[in-house]
Amino acid sequence: MSFSTDNSAASVSDKKRPVIAIHGGAGAITRAAMSAEKERLYLAELERIVTSGQAILASGGSALDAVTEAVRLLEECPLFNAGKGAVFTHQGTHELDACIMDGRTLDAGAISCVNHIRNPVLTARKVLEVSPHVMFTGAGAEAFAREHGQEMVGPDYFFTQERYDQLQRAIAADTGVMLDHDGASLSASASDDPLDPEHKFGTVGAVAMDVLGNLAAATSTGGMTNKQAGRVGDSPIIGAGCYASNNTVAISSTGTGEVFMRTVAAYDVAALMEYAGLSLEEATRKVVQEKLLPLGGSGGMIAVDKFGNVVLPFNSEGMYRGFARVGDAPVVSIYRS
Repeated sequence: MSFSTDNSAASVSDKKRPVIAIHGGAGAITRAAMSAEKERLYLAELERIVTSGQAILASGGSALDAVTEAVRLLEECPLFNAGKGAVFTHQGTHELDACIMDGRTLDAGAISCVNHIRNPVLTARKVLEVSPHVMFTGAGAEAFAREHGQEMVGPDYFFTQERYDQLQRAIAADTGVMLDHDGASLSASASDDPLDPEHKFGTVGAVAMDVLGNLAAATSTGGMTNKQAGRVGDSPIIGAGCYASNNTVAISSTGTGEVFMRTVAAYDVAALMEYAGLSLEEATRKVVQEKLLPLGGSGGMIAVDKFGNVVLPFNSEGMYRGFARVGDAPVVSIYRS
């Protein structure tokens, strides 16, 4: 499978301007099934959300605040598999995961397997800010959220008919777990999504560099359709689905979670840059193309390094993505360039 990456063309001085990048999952394209209106809707939402993060950076806000707000907005949008519109487990429940990391301090917060927290990224941020711990899971995470005033909702909040129908098709077809944007075998005629909603990698994320040069990353997900309750993927795992260090890079991953965990994909990019002297593009290419693919790892990542370089590489057919440098118009895409 070929490798695709977006690079922001800019001079060295331009690259030091604050920048944010976002993703909404990656997977295989079903062009025959998509509608122009649905594609327009995805692109409009990507632009709206990346512009919101850009505005925070333009006003002097921190990278941490920018990625928090961008991911919160992605969680609020039912087009993406995080928060509202999250996919269903085999048991017919929702289980949400999120992680956030501050590149300035290496502080991080993460939660997993929660089903009553409206915005998991906000609770992950609260863990980062007030807890001596890094990750809470399940009932413990929800108790922490309640204790710290996070907005709680009933299971019906996350429900969408499209996701429920997706689960029923997966159960009927006996296909096992299904990632959220890949393959068209079950529903090319049942959906007009640009990336097939049956198997697309339904993670959302954001990375940013602020005016002070600080980096941050955040990732959130509803998991995989028809997964067993209790399964946790890479999204809340520091170094796999999310990583940020001012010494190197901020990364948010999306793809085959088990492979991203086994390869510690996000941290591997940072290590290749710090210890082997690879550039951002070289390091992400090596991980996404040379390390993930041989293990069956499909998907991609978004990344911004300490110099303000931005890449959005993926080895699948497409990835919902966008970036915006302060002072420039946002750039949003779904398919390969």
